[in-house]
Amino acid sequence: MSKSFNLIEEKNIPELNATAKLYVHKRTGARLLSVINDDENKVFAINFRTTPKDSTGVAHILEHSVLGGSQKYPVKEPFVELLKGSLATFVNAFTYPDKTCYPVASQNLQDFYNLIDVYMDAVLHPLITEQTLMQEGWHYELDDPANPLTYKGVVFNEMKGAYSSPDSLLARTIQHSLFLKHVYGIDSGGDPRNIPNLTYEAFKNFHETYYHPSNSFIFFYGNDDPDKRLKLMEGYLAEYKKLKVKSQVPLAKPFKKPKKVQYSYDAGQEKDIKKKHYFTVNWLLPDTSDPVTDFSLSILAHILISTPASPLKKALLDSGLGEDLAGLGLENELRQHIFSTGLKGTRASDAKKIEKLIFDTLGTLVRDGIDPDMTAAAINTIEFRLRENNTGSFPRGISVMLRALVTWLHEDDPFKLLAFEAPLTEIKSRLATDPRYFEKLIQTHLLDNPHRTTLRFKPDPEVGRQFEEEEKSRLAAVREGMSKEDLKACVENTKQLKELQEAPNSPEALATMPFLKLSDLEKENKTIPIEVMQVQDTPVLYHDLFTNGIVYLDLGFDLHTLPTDLIQLTEIFARTLLEMGTDKEDYVKLSQRIGKYTGGIHGNGVSTTAHGSRENISKLFLHGKATVGQATELLNILKDILLSTKFDNRERLKQIVLEEKSGLESSLVPSGHAYANRRIRAQFGGAGWVNEQMGGINYLFALRKLASDIDKKWDSVLQKLETMRDLLINSKSLICNVTLDAENWKNFKPHFENFIFAIPEKDVQLSTFDLQPSTMKEGLTIPAQVNYVAKAANLYDLGYELDGSSHVITNYLRT
Repeated sequence: MSKSFNLIEEKNIPELNATAKLYVHKRTGARLLSVINDDENKVFAINFRTTPKDSTGVAHILEHSVLGGSQKYPVKEPFVELLKGSLATFVNAFTYPDKTCYPVASQNLQDFYNLIDVYMDAVLHPLITEQTLMQEGWHYELDDPANPLTYKGVVFNEMKGAYSSPDSLLARTIQHSLFLKHVYGIDSGGDPRNIPNLTYEAFKNFHETYYHPSNSFIFFYGNDDPDKRLKLMEGYLAEYKKLKVKSQVPLAKPFKKPKKVQYSYDAGQEKDIKKKHYFTVNWLLPDTSDPVTDFSLSILAHILISTPASPLKKALLDSGLGEDLAGLGLENELRQHIFSTGLKGTRASDAKKIEKLIFDTLGTLVRDGIDPDMTAAAINTIEFRLRENNTGSFPRGISVMLRALVTWLHEDDPFKLLAFEAPLTEIKSRLATDPRYFEKLIQTHLLDNPHRTTLRFKPDPEVGRQFEEEEKSRLAAVREGMSKEDLKACVENTKQLKELQEAPNSPEALATMPFLKLSDLEKENKTIPIEVMQVQDTPVLYHDLFTNGIVYLDLGFDLHTLPTDLIQLTEIFARTLLEMGTDKEDYVKLSQRIGKYTGGIHGNGVSTTAHGSRENISKLFLHGKATVGQATELLNILKDILLSTKFDNRERLKQIVLEEKSGLESSLVPSGHAYANRRIRAQFGGAGWVNEQMGGINYLFALRKLASDIDKKWDSVLQKLETMRDLLINSKSLICNVTLDAENWKNFKPHFENFIFAIPEKDVQLSTFDLQPSTMKEGLTIPAQVNYVAKAANLYDLGYELDGSSHVITNYLRT
């Protein structure tokens, strides 16, 4: 037991298969949450409650800056150098409106301790100089005294990109509209118009004020030695004394009546902007101190807007007043929740209609009641998600930490939202006692809640130009006030910064970095068990793994059964299977059935290059999961959608296409690098070309055409979907993947075999796609204040043979 820490509380959390201990450091008041379980993907994080007073982006810039060298590790980018000799499964940092988080994760114990040492020295002893602020935040760039001034800086450029994205800007505007004169009402990431107001003195003071152990929340998770956790922290905290830090986040002052907000965004070179408006209604909800309310609001949000069957989502999309939902949905990571919904792709004149529709729909739900099947499906979905705790490649421990911080950051119990069994049981009990439980939540938190805003978000082709002109004007005024000596100094500062950026680290500095030795590595690779078998003519890959009573099933249908011109419809076809309804039930009932009996089903197209060749393997996958008790119902649902989906609901298909199109258009600016990457890979043909058709710019063009064809060439569209089903759904062109423990597999296997037998068995004719790669250089214009550039070469044309060396060299180049 550590003498430096007081144990405040110890709790067994069966939901995490863990014991959690909450400590406070005696000398500094630093809080430490130690979660002990058998997860080998160990997580450490130090978090600070950071509450900036303005939108200069100081918290965000500091997050970048502390990872730019420290007293013990004086290299330019320890973050990057670390990755050259680390087995880290996660290394990053996050800036939130009220906190800055520095998490790391690794399965290797020595690596884990190395990461902790580098991160602790980085946050407590960073080498932040004026040049650090210039590089990571902003500076005046001037190569020649005769040239105009410009702004440069990592965060400055990043936030110019963020402010170019309508959806990103909408999210910020919604939050700010509900928190007037509040820390949540400013932009912790930084407003590009305000970032150049950040001084070096304010930058340094922010670190000195908030990056102190007394203002820290330290987190451990995994199977490492819990006693050593405390001993490690003792060393880092020993030099500090307790400091009173005013960083608490107050509750927002409640509105007496709703407010209306209007904001304009950059429409770029769009010519027709009549249907490019956004309209949302936004509510501020209770704080996060009550877990029953927290989980209840999550379930309510799922009921209202999260599925095709959700009544509020359905009413908005069925109205034809917009292309897709807009808004935040439920934001539950701040001290107070936000619920926000509306439409994008609307007309300015339809704002009042949309607002009336939202409140009429909520009123109808309160008056007539929520469909009990909808409620049951939402509860099952949320409960399944919590129990499964499947975070993909994102370490589970970081997900646990972020959930704990929702309450812990505000001096509340960090265990509240981690132990979900009791709140869910209470919700079910309340619902059994009062079937109108969720209707009353709508009445209280939405209909009778005056703390709300309505936001009209308008497209304006002049906004971007005005921003650039204002920036040029500010810079011109600054330049006008500079003497010759000032200009000369600015040129010299620009030169010195570039020299610093280009200068290599010294051997002495690099020698300080901790790298793993071969002796630190496990000698044996971990393998995933796999058994290959045949059911009829269908290959099945079975993995005998512990899944906590959940069956995971993947069905892959060969896209080479399709003609080339139908590849672009793959993603839409996958959505129609799940969102159009079947001969047995409409899409609302189907959605409720999926939510009620499974952990979810989704589809997507995948294309990759075959090992040892240049041939592409392209599949349409359906992924489903369910508890073993509902596994047969999962198979029944999959059989129904594969064999009897009805494609003839013209309006519903149009909705799906417009949603998909809107989603791609919204992601163009924030994910421009991904689209450029996908686009340039397509020029080499093969899998790159197929992926561009299924998810790149060509897919967006295809969606725009499809939306028009639904109106003008409906019979042709319907025939294409029927053709795709006829060609794709074939047990002879199917491959299956099943993950489940052996005991449950014995019971599931006969049902699974019957499912395979029910899928039509036809002769297969596989085609070679008529690829149309291009070698031209091209540029695509988007409404953004930043550019995305991609360049590529085909290594196979240069004689490369697949042996793994390219993975080594790309990692070397990347770091």
